[in-house]
Amino acid sequence: MAVARTALKKWEKVREFALGLPGAAEDFPWGETVVKVNKKVFVFLGVTDGSYPLGVTVKLRDETTHAHALSSPGAEPAGYGLGKAGWVSVPLAGAGTPRADLVCDWVEESYRAVAPKRLTAELDAR
Repeated sequence: MAVARTALKKWEKVREFALGLPGAAEDFPWGETVVKVNKKVFVFLGVTDGSYPLGVTVKLRDETTHAHALSSPGAEPAGYGLGKAGWVSVPLAGAGTPRADLVCDWVEESYRAVAPKRLTAELDAR
């Protein structure tokens, strides 16, 4: 399965944004790309080899934001029980999928949900 170029561009933008947050680091558990802060994952970026549809999984605590993310075409509560803790999987390819800047907002909210206060304070000071 080929990866749609527009989805890949969106994925790259989101990855770059996530890595730009204070203390963020990329890791590759389970052969997937994730970005962590303080050894905790705040965004799952999946794989870009075309074996799975491109998408991101983020933790959204705000009810309105959570509902908005779930209203995206193909979005669903994350698997492995993570959905119960507010994690949402959002596809990046296909009609009606969210723009990169909106996904970056969700990534920032997910970051704030897991990052230590000193790092969120550093982000707020920017």
